[in-house]
Amino acid sequence: MKITLLKHGIRKNEVWFAADCGEGRGIWGGGSLPDPGAVVEAEFELPALIMRWVDLVPVNSSDCGIRIDGEQVILTGILENIEADGTGYLRLGPELIMFECLGEPMALGGWVEIRTRELAVYPAI
Repeated sequence: MKITLLKHGIRKNEVWFAADCGEGRGIWGGGSLPDPGAVVEAEFELPALIMRWVDLVPVNSSDCGIRIDGEQVILTGILENIEADGTGYLRLGPELIMFECLGEPMALGGWVEIRTRELAVYPAI
C-alpha cells in the first residue's frame, strides 16, 4: 500500500501516515526511518493477538478505512479468511493484512473492523 509519512511520533520509530483509505500510525520496522513527506510502498502487520468478537467485530460498512481512535488504530475491511490455526486475512482495498486471532467463529466475506494498539509498518520489498 502506498503511504505518505506525515510525521514522526514520540515513541521510538513511531510514524503517522496517510493512505488512500485514511490515516493511521504505527511503528516503522524497516531500516532507516523515512522523513515526513516521503511516499513509500508499505506493508502492515498486526503483531498483537486479535480476539474475535472483541477486537475484530462485524460492521455496517462498504468502504475500507484506516483511522485513529484515541490509542487505537482501526482498520475496516473485508474478512477474507480465517484458517484453522487462527491465521486471519483482512482485505484493505487491494491489500491483504495477515493477523493471528482466537475466539468464536465468524462469517467470512463480510465487512469487519479490527481495533489494535499495535500496527507495524514495513517497506514493501
